Amino acid sequence: MGSIVLFHTGFDTIREPDIRYGRKNADFGQGFYLCPDRDFSERWARSRKGRDTVINTYLLETDGLDIMRFERGEDWFSYIRDNRRGQADSLAGYDVITGPIANDTIYDTWGIFTSGLIPDSRVLELLGTGPAYEQTVIKTEKALAQLVWQSSEIISPEKLAVCREKVLAEQEEYQAALAAKMLESG
Repeated sequence: MGSIVLFHTGFDTIREPDIRYGRKNADFGQGFYLCPDRDFSERWARSRKGRDTVINTYLLETDGLDIMRFERGEDWFSYIRDNRRGQADSLAGYDVITGPIANDTIYDTWGIFTSGLIPDSRVLELLGTGPAYEQTVIKTEKALAQLVWQSSEIISPEKLAVCREKVLAEQEEYQAALAAKMLESG
């Protein structure tokens, strides 16, 4: 039996996730978004006054699930672009979608990738800039039934501050690399 350990960071312990809570125009469509990388999930964490920041750990039993696995490429970009533009989810029949997070959702890039100011052919090239972090989206009730909550842990404010410093440094590096890439002829 195959399984994957996944993490979700937010402000609550989520023992029973809701696959219909997320936005339909998110990169991989509507579903419950998780990350297979605990370190990245912690760095993605935010703080909110009066709330604890919580990292939940889950185990996804993968047997019998239809899983679409993306790498950075044209199919990945087309799927993201169409979902962001509110098109019908072309992969709604899959139980789980997994693949790279589009870096423009991680770093502050001022919405340039979805603005229409840059041709799609160039956007794919730009989306290949920087590190590739993974996300996994639970899309169906079938997959949700195979996602088992394991534990939750509060991330201390001190750890959050260290994580945010890492993200800000990485964001600065990313934006410099992105600016250099944008200045290249394309």
